[in-house]
Amino acid sequence: MTTAPAQAAPGDTAEPTTAAEAAQLVADRGHQLEVLTEQFNDARVALETDQAAATQAAADAQAAQAAYDAARGSVTDVARTAYQGGSQLTGLQTLLSASSAGEFVEQTATLDLLSQHTTDVLSAAQQANEAAAAAQQQADQATTDAQAQLDAVSAQQDQLNAEIADYQAQYERLNAAEQAAVQASHGGGDTATSPASSSSSSGGSDSSSASAPASTVVANSAAAQTAVDTAMAQRGDPYVWAASGPNSFDCSGLVQYAYAAAGISLPHSSRAQASMGQAVSRADLQPGDLVAFYSPVSHIGIYIGNGMMVHAPTSGDVVKVASIDAMGSSPTAYRRLAG
Repeated sequence: MTTAPAQAAPGDTAEPTTAAEAAQLVADRGHQLEVLTEQFNDARVALETDQAAATQAAADAQAAQAAYDAARGSVTDVARTAYQGGSQLTGLQTLLSASSAGEFVEQTATLDLLSQHTTDVLSAAQQANEAAAAAQQQADQATTDAQAQLDAVSAQQDQLNAEIADYQAQYERLNAAEQAAVQASHGGGDTATSPASSSSSSGGSDSSSASAPASTVVANSAAAQTAVDTAMAQRGDPYVWAASGPNSFDCSGLVQYAYAAAGISLPHSSRAQASMGQAVSRADLQPGDLVAFYSPVSHIGIYIGNGMMVHAPTSGDVVKVASIDAMGSSPTAYRRLAG
């Protein structure tokens, strides 16, 4: 998993001296938080997969142990057949009890076959048992590693949230002081861009689409139409990292929620979503297609036509309609899941 951009990594001690700088730091940290949020989502999907694998490995190991125990029981039964009158049928007894050389050779060959069979049965059962135990150990280790990754990303998210809150407070303090100074000198107004509007500058503006009915978007399939209508109905819901509805979302959570309403199951991961379905070109985009951003992918939205998408932009913002060119980065993938 990748880390946040170095120029604005968690833990930087940037101290804004103006409200505009504080607003930019809030916006920068917001983007980092979204990148980490998608890493968190990837880690969570990996953990769920590894947990399922560990559960299956444990079941396989239990079955292998049962097979090994059964094989040992079978060998015991075979051994008992080699006893006559309470004495083991050894090679010497075979020689003494045989009525002819031919019968001796035949009985000896039978004993050899029984011995080889029991050895093969035990060996196969033991190998299966060892392989199952190794698989369980690997699955358990993968689960432990995935949980550690999830915890590490969560810690970074907590740090970023704290930094965003700190820069937001500094913005409010600096902006109030600057406004007071300007008003005292010139009677002017606000001298800085608010963190919310700075964040929106990368996430796009909702323009007049906030009041437009979802029915104005016409998709080419019932599933795509349902997904678009569902996503559009969430406009105004807040962005919350790792949220997937029904009242708050992150970017991939919104896409997952919208397509779940259409009967299409998606992982809660923008990177995973951006590899699903069929790749299409920008020129062939249709309402309902997914539009992904950055490399590796850390943001995703649902195309609604006319160069616009509905998406959950970033921390401090809400689900809204925006241009697909308003992210400050050109889309890196276009995918069609339905239609």
